[in-house]
Amino acid sequence: MGLLDTSVFEHKVFTGQWKEGGGDPLTVRNPANDDVLTTIGTVTPDEVHRAAAEAAAAQVEWAQTPASERAAIMRRAGQILEDNAEEISDWIVRETGGIPPKAGLEIHNGAAECFEAAALPTHPQGQWLSSDSPHWSLSRRRPAGVVTVISPFNFPLILSIRSVAPALALGNAVLLKPDPRTTITGGFLIARAFEEAGLPAGVLQVLPGGGDVGAATVAADPVRIISFTGSTAAGRMVGAEGAKLLKRTHLELGGNNAVVVLPGADLDLAASAGAMGSFFHQGQICMTTGRHVVHQDVYDDYLTKLTERAENLVVGDPSAGPVHLGPIIDEKQLKNVDSIVQETVIAGGTVRTGATHDGLFYRPTVLSDLTAEMPAWKDEIFGPVAPVLSVGSVDEAVEMVNASEYGLSVSIIGPVGEAMKVADRVHSGKVHINEMTVADQAQAPFGGVGASGTGSRFGGAEANIEAFTETQWVTVSPEIAQYPF
Repeated sequence: MGLLDTSVFEHKVFTGQWKEGGGDPLTVRNPANDDVLTTIGTVTPDEVHRAAAEAAAAQVEWAQTPASERAAIMRRAGQILEDNAEEISDWIVRETGGIPPKAGLEIHNGAAECFEAAALPTHPQGQWLSSDSPHWSLSRRRPAGVVTVISPFNFPLILSIRSVAPALALGNAVLLKPDPRTTITGGFLIARAFEEAGLPAGVLQVLPGGGDVGAATVAADPVRIISFTGSTAAGRMVGAEGAKLLKRTHLELGGNNAVVVLPGADLDLAASAGAMGSFFHQGQICMTTGRHVVHQDVYDDYLTKLTERAENLVVGDPSAGPVHLGPIIDEKQLKNVDSIVQETVIAGGTVRTGATHDGLFYRPTVLSDLTAEMPAWKDEIFGPVAPVLSVGSVDEAVEMVNASEYGLSVSIIGPVGEAMKVADRVHSGKVHINEMTVADQAQAPFGGVGASGTGSRFGGAEANIEAFTETQWVTVSPEIAQYPF
């Protein structure tokens, strides 16, 4: 039996064991051809609250589990992902509409998140504090309790497990609420990996459903921390609710990321980085290159080369053969992408290539003759669209980058010395010199500023310990202290 054999989870949910949920069944489909992949169960809000109570009970013993045992479970989970890579890749391709290299990236990074998390239980988690009193004074990090993880559809394995693994490793229990469109690879896959790795029952619970289920995973009393990855609009609501309930909320949201192309850049390589940044996984990535800010000295050549690359990309069903781009995830998202493009054309923008689609397969699109007020320039598109705008100076380029409300990722292509100067002036959670805007490594901090979220809350021991633990002050006196009362 495979790791994701549907007989394990068909019509079921995972609350420490596989069982039927009380919500309406959910049909999982392949967006490339509408094939039914399986039917799974969902939960009701009432079941979420019961699951949270069960998770809180299981967390007490899990937090007391020796660090070496928690670390071993993290390592085994990562190895299980690697050992079942072929089966997992097939599911990622069919459920997300991603090409096989994208699936391979998810599996590699997903396993890396587990391996990095394996170091957390034995990582130093405290400080010795000075004190004028005759006692020992120290701070230590303690598990928060129950953590809710809400993840999106685009990279469901990575964007779920990068919170799930460190939260578990640090002694918390987790409620995982995946996007309904990718519940298998964003939820059940992780449940199966940790189940096989020996995680105790009840410590991880996967709770599929819609918005009402997501709201319940935020509101449930035992939940102390919410880790949300998704749109800025949804994140604002989650953040507001978390604040009202006095719960820590980590938000990794949208982006309208810029590549800056400077004079002196190798334009063939620059156009390659720009194309990869805009078109990889159909542009359905928070770090997708949504704005190409190009110095006027190289604008015409860059635009020509970027357009040529877009025209040569193959779009089709990634489960049927080699392609560069697969489908947009669903009809709603496709309409949103196309409406932004068409509104931009009406406003005076020019289509250099693309702006057509066959079903959910949207052609890679390059737009020029833009102004900063046009929808394709100022809005997050979340589709395979590359808006290109010319600037007259480096100062103007910096101004253009910083004019966006988002601040997730910036790419700067050109001579390193000049690029470094630009990097010091842009407002962004990530800056990549001579690389594309899309990058993610388990050991590196990940997060954005402004409308892109609440800063780096993932990646590396420092960020993960800060995100998923609470700080406790501890003092120890050699004798019982004497007080005046």
